[in-house]
Amino acid sequence: MSDTTPRTLAFHNDYHAGAHPAVLNALVRTNGIPQDGYGDDEYSASACEKIRTAIGQPQAGVSFLVGGTQTNQLVIDTMLNAWEGVISADTGHVSVHEAGAIEFSQHKVLTIASHDGLMAPEDIRAFVEAFYADPNHEHMVFPGMVYLSYPSEFGTLYSKGDLEAIRSICDEYHMRLFVDGARLGYALGSSAPHLSLPELAKLADAFYIGGTKLGALCGEAVVFPNPAGSGLRAQAPQHLTTQIKQHGALLAQGRLLGVQFDALFTDGLYEKIGQKADALAEQLTDVLLRHGYERYLASPTNQQFFVMNEQQYERLTRAAQVALWEPPRDGQYIVRLVTSWDTTREMIDELDVRLNA
Repeated sequence: MSDTTPRTLAFHNDYHAGAHPAVLNALVRTNGIPQDGYGDDEYSASACEKIRTAIGQPQAGVSFLVGGTQTNQLVIDTMLNAWEGVISADTGHVSVHEAGAIEFSQHKVLTIASHDGLMAPEDIRAFVEAFYADPNHEHMVFPGMVYLSYPSEFGTLYSKGDLEAIRSICDEYHMRLFVDGARLGYALGSSAPHLSLPELAKLADAFYIGGTKLGALCGEAVVFPNPAGSGLRAQAPQHLTTQIKQHGALLAQGRLLGVQFDALFTDGLYEKIGQKADALAEQLTDVLLRHGYERYLASPTNQQFFVMNEQQYERLTRAAQVALWEPPRDGQYIVRLVTSWDTTREMIDELDVRLNA
């Protein structure tokens, strides 16, 4: 790129860049040190211990996988019985943007209407009550799990009270609670009220800590806070390593994932990445509002959504890379802008300048 070529301003997702410098440096620094494969390396062991400490569960099971869809399919498939499906918001990732990966594993996604990406506890209860009230429910797919994203696909956050209510419903109807944490760091870094990692670990039967969207080249850390199971909590899937391999998800070069999460959980880097991106998302929103763009919904994390007309959309896309979230309807465009580890205040200032041009 020459000095006269305008810089590309990328706000279309939070994985457009490579690895955070601390993660990349860790990969380079450890590159020549021989290690065992399949996650039996010292860096994976260190990362697992750091994650257990961060969630306050010293016995937790921790496994590393490559990507979010792979992780969602593995957890849902291995924790459900053959006759069970998974409850999800109609906007949930497993329902919309995973190419039928859950159905491919022969488990149905049971959708519930959402508001700004969130399911209301009373709607989950009503769904399950209606299922068991149906005299023909033995001929239907049983609800065996509630899946939710934290933050949601719209960057919104469940309140602690709502998550406790959902947990209670899961306990009452013997369902597992699985939390998709692809962007968990942005929830942890939000200035809005949010769950801490120990609080999340006490509520979920399984969750994952996303790395791909938070400064890793790739990788997600799946956590089973209570692997042996106790009380109403589900135990971790048996022979998990074997089942990971059966799903084609066991990486021989497991150190690649372990090194990255070891770096992300050193000196609070994981939450710092989220805090920085969330703060910059607020500044990005201020710029868009000042230029006459209208918020589609209020998000306290790194994903920001705006609604605009065609002229505004063309003006914005000339200035920066953004994501068209839905097909245009009635002349309105819903657009997502996202901040990440590599977003800077200078990028936002440059967008401000370009929108003034």
